[in-house]
Amino acid sequence: MGVRARVRRGAAPALAALLVTAVLAGCDGGPASPRSSKGSSQAPEQPSDASGPLSWKRCEAPEDGTAPGPAWRCTTLDVPLDHARPDGRTIGIALIRKAATRKSERIGSMLFNFGGPGGSGVGTLPRAASAYRELNTRYDLVGFDPRGVAASEGVRCRDDAGQETAYREVDMTPDTPAEEAAFIADGRDFGAGCARMSGAVLPHVGTSNAARDMDAIRRALGDDTLSYFGISYGTELGGTYAHLFPEKVGRVVLDAVVDPTADSPGHARNQARGFQRALENYLKDSGQDPAAGTRRIAALLERLDEDPLPTASGRELNESLAVIGIVTPLYSRSGWPTLTAALDEAENSGRGDRLLALADSYNGRDEDGHYSTQSHSQRAISCADAKARPTAAEARALLPEFRELSPVFGPFLAWDTAGWCARWPVEGEHDTPEASAPGAAPVLVIGTTGDPATPYEGAQRMADELGEGVGVMLTNKGEGHGSYGGSACVTSLVDAYFLDGKVPADGRVCS
Repeated sequence: MGVRARVRRGAAPALAALLVTAVLAGCDGGPASPRSSKGSSQAPEQPSDASGPLSWKRCEAPEDGTAPGPAWRCTTLDVPLDHARPDGRTIGIALIRKAATRKSERIGSMLFNFGGPGGSGVGTLPRAASAYRELNTRYDLVGFDPRGVAASEGVRCRDDAGQETAYREVDMTPDTPAEEAAFIADGRDFGAGCARMSGAVLPHVGTSNAARDMDAIRRALGDDTLSYFGISYGTELGGTYAHLFPEKVGRVVLDAVVDPTADSPGHARNQARGFQRALENYLKDSGQDPAAGTRRIAALLERLDEDPLPTASGRELNESLAVIGIVTPLYSRSGWPTLTAALDEAENSGRGDRLLALADSYNGRDEDGHYSTQSHSQRAISCADAKARPTAAEARALLPEFRELSPVFGPFLAWDTAGWCARWPVEGEHDTPEASAPGAAPVLVIGTTGDPATPYEGAQRMADELGEGVGVMLTNKGEGHGSYGGSACVTSLVDAYFLDGKVPADGRVCS
């Protein structure tokens, strides 16, 4: 499918209710210096210099949004498009800041990434800031649009009409040779559109370059070390930063952690387990047998594959959009009643309005049919990072295993491994991202046992990859994509870490 709604690795769990859905899952492709290999003793590279002092001013309204209040200031930092060519073309990184409220006790700046990849920090932070009010007493809260995202040379690949056609016509779980050919061809067409519309930046939008930009931001803000709060994909970005600049790691929290040891099929496998686990927990909570409930929902999807449901808008709810609609409220326990209502409408009233609305929210579609470009950026960054380019035959071979993992989400995720970066015009940088950070200050790594999008096991793997004495594991026994703001225990420990430098004991559990 065109702007394929891959199950996202990203967004702030505290925003689930605020944003209706958690904001949803590299290689420079050029001569940028390569990332050191795992276990390497290569010294971290030094980035090119930032382009001078920042000049902050009142923020204008972002695309499809409203301007934040008077407490917020915005600016743009110029960084090299290619960090290996510091004297070449530059790219502007959009920044937003809210000053610490207790200036006499100010510690420094705290940089945020809320996930995606492809999420706009400039757009998200003002809406999320109330969740970080305590941290804002002593930190300037700073958000940014990573390169290739929104106001930072955002990648564009397809117009609204093309996106709508793809969501309507391309089956994301193809059952016939013709559907399979259309699925792969659409992925190829999407990549060609990215190259045509954003070709200059496309080879340079990977995570390693975003991490280098983060260090340029740190220096431009005047901080000796980086204080950083990374959520979901933001944990991958934070792990990459720690690897490249271990001596610059200050107080860093990684919440809802992406497994750094998983390749592209591995991430899909993790998410099949994670979302099935969340679905079963939802079914149990609503008094249903998980196995029977799973079979019932899978049967609904099979019917929709042949006979989409009508909606009041005149658009239809097909199988692919229904899967996205079911995924959306599983990001947070607060979304479970919404899922119940949507499934009831589809199964008992023969209408698809609620599930379609959830899918539209996830896909960034507004009432006028305009789509955000977050999914464009997400795909461009993901494909710049990952070398893996599974074929249709390899995806097909995954189907039995993935159906066993999740009859509801497995087929969608198995096929996604082939369609996501099909014939992508830029080579990927790595099989798995590097996160080893010997000598870095302690990094607090938080995993939630019921996290659907970034399953709990990935957090322990991140802590292990960061290295002994660096990765500090904190377990949150609960549901949802992330923990800060949802768990009082986790929130108090994170606040104490950021505000007072108190590092929790490795292995601490919040229940």
